[in-house]
Amino acid sequence: MDLLELLPVFMFIALAVCLFSGFPVAWVLGGVGLAFGIIGILTEQFLFIQFRTLPSRIFGGIMENLILTAIPMFVFMGTMLERSGIAKDLLNCLQVLMRRVPGGLALAVTLMGTILAASTGIIGASVIMMTLLALPIMIDRDYNHELATGTIAASGTLGILIPPSIMLVIMADLLSRSVGNLFVAAVFPGLILAGLYALHIVIRCGLNPSLAPPLRDGIGPQSAGGMIVMVLRSFIPPVILIALVLGSILGGLATPTEAAGVGAFGAVLLGFINLVVLPSIGVREFRLQTEATTELDDRPVGGGFVGELRHFGGILANVVDRTAQTNAMIFGIFIGATMFSYIFRALGGDDLVISMVNSLGLGSWGLLFLIMGLVFILGFFFDWIEITLIVLPVFAPVIMQMDFTGHVERVDVVYWFAILMAINLQTSFLTPPFGFALFYVKAVAPPTVRIQDIYRGIIPFVILQLTGLALVMAFPEIALWLPRALLN
Repeated sequence: MDLLELLPVFMFIALAVCLFSGFPVAWVLGGVGLAFGIIGILTEQFLFIQFRTLPSRIFGGIMENLILTAIPMFVFMGTMLERSGIAKDLLNCLQVLMRRVPGGLALAVTLMGTILAASTGIIGASVIMMTLLALPIMIDRDYNHELATGTIAASGTLGILIPPSIMLVIMADLLSRSVGNLFVAAVFPGLILAGLYALHIVIRCGLNPSLAPPLRDGIGPQSAGGMIVMVLRSFIPPVILIALVLGSILGGLATPTEAAGVGAFGAVLLGFINLVVLPSIGVREFRLQTEATTELDDRPVGGGFVGELRHFGGILANVVDRTAQTNAMIFGIFIGATMFSYIFRALGGDDLVISMVNSLGLGSWGLLFLIMGLVFILGFFFDWIEITLIVLPVFAPVIMQMDFTGHVERVDVVYWFAILMAINLQTSFLTPPFGFALFYVKAVAPPTVRIQDIYRGIIPFVILQLTGLALVMAFPEIALWLPRALLN
């Protein structure tokens, strides 16, 4: 094979090396693409005039893409729920409700991660928030450090799979498929993963109760009326928000973009009620302390309704600022990835990949196992968005040409493959050395929690994720039955 025909291979090697340089991913993707475009011009493998199509691709494929407008609103919704204290109230409520179950606090964290995943989909915010809120309490309750950190890290990453997931929005755009159908296909696999986590915790804590001592009786509301008020205030509002967002999508009442707008508005409304209306009329949230008491939040009111409104305005401004920064990072990566993938294809990358796959003679299943293994290994070193924007455009067209007759209908292969990718990519947050969820936990964990505890804690949850991947691979209907049921 001519050396010039291997330019796409050299592009991947250069990308892998440069990603470890510490430069922002967006600059690395765009820079490698530009550099190899120039090399292609010098070697007559690429025409300079082809660069002129890049602006139209960026604006037409990204800036004017109505599907991607859902991302800023989902990011805003998740950030608002975190900063308004709604997520903190939810965890406090779940702790009290599940106090009698083995590993009740760990189960509460798992359930909270599932609810946050279905209402935010922001991994970093979920993991950090649950670490700050739950880990000190779990340590005070003498929870095993490995169980505590593993549960928090794994539960916080459910948002990458359970809709409304930003990753699924990106995948749908890359695959030119319906976001709504992909959302529906991901619901049941995500719930199965959450169920596997919960089953693991119950069995493990049932066999060894010393891993998770129960919550002491003196904590939380002591009357039936107090429990009802706590549930109405802390549990029901997030559930209503999820029903508004996912229900409108699954029921065909709104597109994902419209549902994202509903979710963003709902988060602002809940934040206003939680931070302005209720404190102004004297209703403050319950906060669980590490002592056996239930106390009211001691944050100063700051001048009645006007003071609370001013405080809410400050939080809203902070949420907008953090949302803008997060979206700038995400869309910067989109632009860099667009340049990289365009140059890669222009240099013959697609043809090279297809010819290499055919020469290996792996067949449909062999190729699928190869891709899943490659994605899992890449997850040790790279973030999900980098893997998605690099691997999916290259291998998805190849997979869609493969024959899985008797196992998956050809029209469903693309959705099945996307869900397998999503489950696999969830492990990238947990696998060392560069599992971001591990870093999030360690960054805000108490000093008594060692990084070794976190690494050991995630091992059973990574195994559970791979178990979920194997189940969906072996039984595609886990992901496909719900879209079919809704479409029919």
